[in-house]
Amino acid sequence: MASEGSVNRDMVLDSMSRTLMPLGYVHALWEGGAISHGRLDEWSDIDLYVLVDDDKVREAFDAIEGTLTSLSPIAIKYDIGQTPYPGVHQAFYRLERTSKFLVLDIAVVTQSAPDKFLEEKTHGKQMFLFRKSMDLHPPVLDVGDLRDKVRKRISRLRLRMDLFHVFVQKELNRGHLIEAVDAYTVIVLGSLTELLRIRYNPVHHEFKTRYLYSELPLDVIKKLEGLYLIKDSEDLELKYVSARQWFDDVHGEIVAIGPDRLVGL
Repeated sequence: MASEGSVNRDMVLDSMSRTLMPLGYVHALWEGGAISHGRLDEWSDIDLYVLVDDDKVREAFDAIEGTLTSLSPIAIKYDIGQTPYPGVHQAFYRLERTSKFLVLDIAVVTQSAPDKFLEEKTHGKQMFLFRKSMDLHPPVLDVGDLRDKVRKRISRLRLRMDLFHVFVQKELNRGHLIEAVDAYTVIVLGSLTELLRIRYNPVHHEFKTRYLYSELPLDVIKKLEGLYLIKDSEDLELKYVSARQWFDDVHGEIVAIGPDRLVGL
């Protein structure tokens, strides 16, 4: 077993590959997340995908956990189980002998899972540690489907802002700053942030704030940062108005450009 603080990314990946490759029911192992988007740094976690036979999910996790404990005791396990994506099971781990930032996000994906998170425009270029069959090809982005989703989402965000933004003022009127800030962050800034993602990179419009700093222009990021930072109720009142106005402006730009051009048609 490795000594305290000595387990690094390469050791985890090498051990996982050596353990899982000989198993007949495991068909591929690949790394996604930051590395697939070219954004790996010292704070990145490890996002791993393990492709297995449909009836071998439990056995796969047993093998994974056996590999991890051979490197270090598991300090924390957060088990998601079956995710909303059919055939995809997920668990998070942190080891005692790694950096606290090196969280392992492991998805065991069954052969029959319709979405294996391999489409490159959305999920980046996956880094395969091994792939036993060359039949496992990344699917091509369905641009028509994305266009339809973006159209519907633009309309939904417009309705959401128009109907619910008043919750911010409602709670300010009551003197409930915590609830006002929450409504402002979730409803107003959440809608604005997604609309900005649609404007600049519609493929990732559902990613919330993930990868925001590398996908939005710097001036847009700086302006958005200012709206997220609230000093007091007076500051919230001013930024609430500014955020709503910016939402209206961006919505107008998007309508003028059109969803077809935004998604590259």
